[in-house]
Amino acid sequence: MEGLTLLLGLVAGAVVFLLPPVYALITYIVALAWYPAFVSVQVGTIDFTLRRIVIVALFAKLLLQTNLPGRFKFIWLDKLVIVYFGAQLLSGALTGTSLTAFLENRAGGAFDMVLPYFAVRMIVQTKQQYLTLLKWVMIISAPLAVIGLYQCVTGQNLLAFLRGPVASESASYTSKARLGLYRADTVFSHPIMYGLFFAVLGPVCAGILHSVRNHKMLYIAGLGFFAIGVFSSMSSGPLLATLLSMLFIGVWWWRKYWKPIVVTVVVLCGSVEIISNRHFYDVIGSLTLNPRTAWYRARLVEVALFEGGMSGHWATGYGYNADPGWGPRIDGRSHTDTVNHYVLVLSRYGLVGLIPFLAMNIAVVRRLIRAYKVSKGNRNKWLIWCLSGGYFGLAGALMSVSLFGQSDTVYYMLLGFSSVMPSLVETSQAERLEGLLRRYRNPPPQRYATGQVVRAAREK
Repeated sequence: MEGLTLLLGLVAGAVVFLLPPVYALITYIVALAWYPAFVSVQVGTIDFTLRRIVIVALFAKLLLQTNLPGRFKFIWLDKLVIVYFGAQLLSGALTGTSLTAFLENRAGGAFDMVLPYFAVRMIVQTKQQYLTLLKWVMIISAPLAVIGLYQCVTGQNLLAFLRGPVASESASYTSKARLGLYRADTVFSHPIMYGLFFAVLGPVCAGILHSVRNHKMLYIAGLGFFAIGVFSSMSSGPLLATLLSMLFIGVWWWRKYWKPIVVTVVVLCGSVEIISNRHFYDVIGSLTLNPRTAWYRARLVEVALFEGGMSGHWATGYGYNADPGWGPRIDGRSHTDTVNHYVLVLSRYGLVGLIPFLAMNIAVVRRLIRAYKVSKGNRNKWLIWCLSGGYFGLAGALMSVSLFGQSDTVYYMLLGFSSVMPSLVETSQAERLEGLLRRYRNPPPQRYATGQVVRAAREK
């Protein structure tokens, strides 16, 4: 598979150099969605996957063919993204982790997370570019959802040949069954990550609906493919993200009552804590596809935070690859499955990493709020609201899943979309106002029908 990966990387890199920046970024998304993140070409000590090869070509294009890097200005969110990765390196150095291996791992993480974030920051400059990007995300996602549905129903992965010779030529690769169906993963590392791709980007793409005038039903049908992708994963995490996003977007029509809605949710959760003998998150977990795994997720939080799980490791964590040893205390298993991204960050990097991570997410929320406040008109506000819905759904789902593979990149691209949104709506509104002023100062020449011209001449 190394030969195929290298060949596709060279072709995709050439395409990147031939296309405008926004379409070069779309090429990167194609590589992200349609090629496995675990099939790579080793260059030195770093494994270069297809998306890493493409992101290198993309930044080479930006540096050699455009002035976008020179026009770039740092904002707080940019700095916090860098600080968070710096905190990871500091934690790794202090926990005695093998520094060479850790640096290699984080270098790969920078290719998959930091560079895609800054690619979005530099390239997406206008609302039209953002809408173009979302339209192509829908086109890229639709056939991937169909292939996932086929795998869900039949158990046969049509893209298994891309996963490498072990997966495609032997019986060791099989689709995981659940509830009489199969959990689709196509080229993703895990069915949950496959489902999260659709669960996160689907709500974001729904922002298109108020900005298109023609073929709106076609776009609505396109959103249906995201629902198919989430369903095909047969995973509770993507379903939770989708549910939270839909609830958030649904508040759009009652958004002026957001304060009473928040108070009602808090009161309901508090009532469950008081009346029931279970925590409110246990009750919510009982509604998932697998209540047993939901119970495990709840116990993971309790053991890690409230029962001494982080004792002696609060500052810098246990290390990147270290098992904190909570499995036997939760349900007797020999290892710890850290299926909570916030707990995962805490266990790996301690508060040194968790605090910048939370600060980074707070900065995202502030950017979205600012974008909403400066926007005028429902089209722009709806665009921001749907992006916020995708982020809200993922932030909630991270309580039950931890990110890896392609979903990590999707998360950082989502941060990138949020970071540019205030400037997108401001630029869009400024261009519209400039156009109106131009029309006012230079009105089009008055035109008369032939009959009107003749009557005017007779009157004279």
